[in-house]
Amino acid sequence: MTDDFEGVFPILATPFDEGGNIDLESLERTVRFMEDIEVDGLTVLGVAGEVNRMVDGERERVIRTVIEVAAGRIPIIVGTSYSGTAPTRALSQMAESLGADGVMVAPSREPVPNEGRIFEFFQQVAEGISISIVVQDHPASTQVHMSVPLMLKLIKEIPQVACIKEEDVPTAPKISALLAGMSERKIPILTGLGALYGYFDLSRGSKGFMTGFGFPEVMQAIAHAARQERFDKVREVYHRFLPLIVYEQQPGVAIRKEVLRLRGLIAHNKVRHPGASIDEATSLQLRGLLNDVFGDVDITKPVEVG
Repeated sequence: MTDDFEGVFPILATPFDEGGNIDLESLERTVRFMEDIEVDGLTVLGVAGEVNRMVDGERERVIRTVIEVAAGRIPIIVGTSYSGTAPTRALSQMAESLGADGVMVAPSREPVPNEGRIFEFFQQVAEGISISIVVQDHPASTQVHMSVPLMLKLIKEIPQVACIKEEDVPTAPKISALLAGMSERKIPILTGLGALYGYFDLSRGSKGFMTGFGFPEVMQAIAHAARQERFDKVREVYHRFLPLIVYEQQPGVAIRKEVLRLRGLIAHNKVRHPGASIDEATSLQLRGLLNDVFGDVDITKPVEVG
């Protein structure tokens, strides 16, 4: 199992052409770029990857393409969350059969909250696979709130649980509580939510990022400084890029896709219906912000973050 969850594991956007079909060429180009900048791993089919707007056959094509391009050089984590235990387990098995190194799983919502059922959900998914599980704690998308005791039970009793992706705001106190409670077995916690609370999370013990952001080089610089315990540098880089982080983290993926298009990674900024692609006024505002942040830097190339 993959158990080295430290650093930056960008969640890839799923590129579509103008007709809404998966653009595998853009996907391949994005994977190669991420390899070039030496990310620690890649995550596909997350919320930011519009996974809920894809059928299973399309999911399989995306997984297969990313794994084939990466060719074992970096670990690939696949989002396999689904409404129901059996489908989540089946998708996780498919991801493993295609060569994934781990799966990212969020709990399914039930009409009556029941933490016992949530534990059984993860337990049964784990029993069907042999690769690592990243537990995604993201109530904004799942409408499921997992308590700290429940998550500690998952860590203690399910060996394949190898990482927590913490996105339950306020995230920093929950990270502290989880780390304090890992008395028998310690696993890393990664930050999500578009790096919005990156400085605060890393200062509480997060080991890096598993999230979408158009400039993963920024997340790399922050995570590297945190590993060196240079939190003055973490704060400086975070503050410098915070306006862009905040702007990109607005609901939806339209802004992020436009950033990726402007960087030359994807050919089109198409968002699948019922999502909306970026409008002209927002695009102009984004270009102004990018100019403010980067000036005349060529953002189609890896960006140096000093």
